[in-house]
Amino acid sequence: MHELIASPFLDHHLVLRPGSLQGLTITDRHYQELRQAAKASEDPPAWLVDAVRRAWSDIDLAGRPASETVLVRTPSPYGYGRASYELNLGCNYDCEHCYLGLKRFEGLSWPDRERLLYILRDVGVLWLQLTGGEPLIDRLFPEVYGLAYELGMMLTISSNGSRLHDPKILDLLTTRRPYRVTLSVYGATPEGYDSLTRRPGSFKKFEKGLLAAHEAGLPLRLNLIITRHNAHEIDAMRAMAERLGLPYMEYTNISPTIYGGAESLPAQSVEHLRQRKPFTGCNAGHTFFHVDPHGRASICKVGRDSQIPLMEEGIEGLRRLPGIADSLLLRQGGCSGCTLSGSCGTCMPLAKRYREANAPLASYCQHGRR
Repeated sequence: MHELIASPFLDHHLVLRPGSLQGLTITDRHYQELRQAAKASEDPPAWLVDAVRRAWSDIDLAGRPASETVLVRTPSPYGYGRASYELNLGCNYDCEHCYLGLKRFEGLSWPDRERLLYILRDVGVLWLQLTGGEPLIDRLFPEVYGLAYELGMMLTISSNGSRLHDPKILDLLTTRRPYRVTLSVYGATPEGYDSLTRRPGSFKKFEKGLLAAHEAGLPLRLNLIITRHNAHEIDAMRAMAERLGLPYMEYTNISPTIYGGAESLPAQSVEHLRQRKPFTGCNAGHTFFHVDPHGRASICKVGRDSQIPLMEEGIEGLRRLPGIADSLLLRQGGCSGCTLSGSCGTCMPLAKRYREANAPLASYCQHGRR
């Protein structure tokens, strides 16, 4: 099993260590030299041995064939560096605020998931987010995670943490370490947490999973989800993160569902809503994309229109994605005739979901708040 990954990433070449937030940037010449050493089963170049020793003092590459320690990924002509993959929309919670709406337990068979992971590798995906629904309850999570790791991807898991105390899950994640595990936090007490998840006992499972993962030394980050159910526990949620020494982000603005449904919006704590940061553009569809449980690629989790069925079209289907992205980011629908569009700071796919939900203009448009 490899200890390091050497890979092209957009306009750079990187040397990374699974489970580590630290990495090295190397030149194309050094990358090609390392690639040749791995192909010929030669010792790694001296510059790599020294650089790795400085970055990670517990790794010594000297006298060990490069092919046994470094997974050197092949360059891809497609130019993608990141992706997210929804293993399943099913979840063991029933949160009011969930943007997924209907939580169907559906997904690809293992042969199709295996094919999908090879497609992700071959288009250049180096960072892969595994999400859901709740990915850790997916029956094929261990297989998906294991193969993605073997293919040389830096893995992030987005989870509610309720299954992190499972010995099999912990063993998998400690022997094949993820880049990061991001846990959503829905409260600091059983009362606040369970009222949002609508699953009695869910806080105890979350707390057990959080502490088990922290004790195992997994690289954790917390997303504090603030709603009308738990807003009174904001300080306690922050204190929980700080007590464990974990980085955290706070989320207060709830989005409509991916179907344009408004059923998630009543969960918002109105007094805690924040003005969204102006949208200044993104690389969705160009260097990043999203894949749903059926293997359909879209520019992101929000902009799911004009999806590409990868199981039918294969890797070549992704060549259409940049054009789809450019069309989705244009002014459309209720915004197409706006005279203030030159100073617009709203993501158009997100604005479309708000319009479909008949949400007040002020909830997604900075001009609508004036």
